[in-house]
Order: sequence, then C-alpha cells, then structure tokens
Amino acid sequence: MKVVLFCGGLGTRLREHSETIPKPLVPIGYQPILWHLMRYYAHFGHNEFILCLGHRADLIRDYFLNHDPALDADVRVSDPGRRVEFLEDFVEWNVSLVDTGINANIGERLRAVAPYLDGEEMFLANYSDGLSDLPLPGYIDEFRASDAVAKFVSVKPSQTFHPVQVEDDGIVSDIRPVDRADIWINGGFFVLRSEIFEYVRDGEDLVEAPFQRLIQERKLRTHKYHGFWAGMDTLKDKLAFDARYAERHAPWMVWKS
Repeated sequence: MKVVLFCGGLGTRLREHSETIPKPLVPIGYQPILWHLMRYYAHFGHNEFILCLGHRADLIRDYFLNHDPALDADVRVSDPGRRVEFLEDFVEWNVSLVDTGINANIGERLRAVAPYLDGEEMFLANYSDGLSDLPLPGYIDEFRASDAVAKFVSVKPSQTFHPVQVEDDGIVSDIRPVDRADIWINGGFFVLRSEIFEYVRDGEDLVEAPFQRLIQERKLRTHKYHGFWAGMDTLKDKLAFDARYAERHAPWMVWKS
C-alpha cells in the first residue's frame, strides 16, 4: 500500500535543537527520524511514499535528491572508492515529494495528495515524528476485515503529568500519574479507505470534524497499543531517542530484529 507522510509542520517545540532543520530531518543516530519511519514501513513491504511537504520543503527535497544510499548500509569499497558493493539487501523505495503548503493543516495536506492516491482502495498515513514497533500486518488485516473508514493507534502519553478528576464542587476525586490513568492519545499510524475524502471538507483538519463524522457513523476504529511508541516533540524526546539508539535498544528498528 502507498504511505502518506505528513512532513510540513513547523516543529516549533524543537527549535531548541535547530532553527532551520525541519522536524522530519532531525537525526536519530546518523539518519533522520523520517528515514527510520520509512525504513519501518519498507520492512513490511510498503515502499511507495507520498511526502506532504511544507516548512523547509527545500531541505527535504535536497535530502532525497542528493542522498547516497551507501550511507545507510554495510558496504565494501574498492578501486579507491569508485566501486561500492552492498553487503546487505538494498532497500528501494519510490518517493513522491509534494508541496502541500507551509500553513496547511493535516486534512488540507491529505486532500492535496488525493490525485496521487487515485485508484487506491486503502492506504497508510502517518505523522513524521513518531516511531513504534507496532506489528503492522496484523494491524492492517484487522482494519481490512472491518467496515471502518479510518483507524489509528492509541497510545499512553509519556509526559510526566498527573491528570485530575474534579467534582462539581471542586473536590478532587482522583489524581494519579498519567501512565496509570485511563488516558489514551492519538499515536498516528493511520489506515484509511479512499472514502475518507468524502468526510474531509475544505479547510478541515483530519482528526477534528472529519473524525467526528466517522464517530457518528461508527466507522472510526482504534487499536490500543501497549508496545513501544514514542514521539519526537521536544529536545528531551530527541535525546531519549539518541540514547536508545546508542544503547542499541531501539525497538522501532524492526528490520534489525
């Protein structure tokens, strides 16, 4: 299936890391988080990507137009650097780079790439700042067997805050760490049928009005995932990813399993 990745956000909360690098190009180890995400999908056989560009689209274009695949793999170099032999399977993917506007929301970006999805019964979509070890084939099969139009992964928030339940008179009835509260958030990893475009109207974000329409028709599903999921939203998140990578404890790298 084709994979739509939303790569156009401003990434304002990562400005502490860099004022110029767009979030999808922020590295984990030696490769951008976008590369890690695409490598995850390619591991399961989904090699055709549609990238919705916006903020610093020029840098993302430059990455794909000038990237040397030998930087990603184990290689043997001979004839003073003129001959490169790959020592592992070379992963090929087809990438469409589509400028969907600097200030567009997710729904507008999705509508902008609709022509690239013509004829597709189903497709995958995701934000470009979250990684997981979600078993993708079974997840897709469950969606395919349903009559839902859209599905996403629900995950536990990782921030260390304490949700509070308050009664009408101001009395606190419960307070606990977020990981022990019954709170789940949208973790992306969407599976969508082509009918989704019937629910997204001009100017609308994807997960607000369109998803409310699907909820009313009972055509929106989610999967509560208890495995690894993490997003790169702040510099602290980026450093946590780097630490996992350096310690060789990177669950999202399913192609290494």
